[in-house]
Amino acid sequence: MIKIDRKIHIIDAKGQAVGRIATRIATILRGKHKPEYQPHLDLGDIVHVTNITELKFSGRKLEQKNYKRYSGYPGGIKTVLMKNLHKTNPAEILKRAVREMLPPTRLRPGMLKRLIVK
Repeated sequence: MIKIDRKIHIIDAKGQAVGRIATRIATILRGKHKPEYQPHLDLGDIVHVTNITELKFSGRKLEQKNYKRYSGYPGGIKTVLMKNLHKTNPAEILKRAVREMLPPTRLRPGMLKRLIVK
């Protein structure tokens, strides 16, 4: 039995690109930075992200990137521009990026619960 020792990592998002910071967060949440890492165990740490409103975006992503969600009904695709999502809920952009970088297994919801974005 492995004892899980979870530490808190505080990351400042000021002036950092979304993808770069998301890869660091996904690595920490998954536990790949620890020597006792095993892919079938959830050994990751807690990540606390600050200054989320000051993220940096390259190119014209704010005007061009769309986020989609599907209700399951015909014609139920909803799209939101990244610019509008950044105004209303900037934490959602980072959470979606981190979510897609984690493996789609039963461990992913537990990993995402340890991501705290302020």
